[in-house]
Amino acid sequence: MNVFLWILQALLAAVFGLAGVMHAGRPREKLRPMLPWVEDFTPTQIRLIGMVELLGALGLLLPAVTGIAPILTPLAAIGLAITMLGAAATHARRKEPSAIAVNVVLLAPAAVIAWGRFGPYPF
Repeated sequence: MNVFLWILQALLAAVFGLAGVMHAGRPREKLRPMLPWVEDFTPTQIRLIGMVELLGALGLLLPAVTGIAPILTPLAAIGLAITMLGAAATHARRKEPSAIAVNVVLLAPAAVIAWGRFGPYPF
């Protein structure tokens, strides 16, 4: 199970890392064609969302790999799960069910990581 959690952490870190770089680094106009939800947010808010995703991705791996404050890994997983709940709420308000499905797919492994690292498989 420990290996499974490491794999989940790496995959989720990759997904959120890429999303974070995209949201934090691209202008809103370039994000608009592929991410219609950006209409509801200012460029600063979009960058902040990207930074939250990027920091969450780093938090899934770095504390555990370095052994420095490994409690931050499950906390990062909880933070990303909360981020996905907020994203799902935004997509529900915009009536975008396919985007909610993506949020649920990303929320589930974050919740599993938080459960595993807080519970039976800590570092």
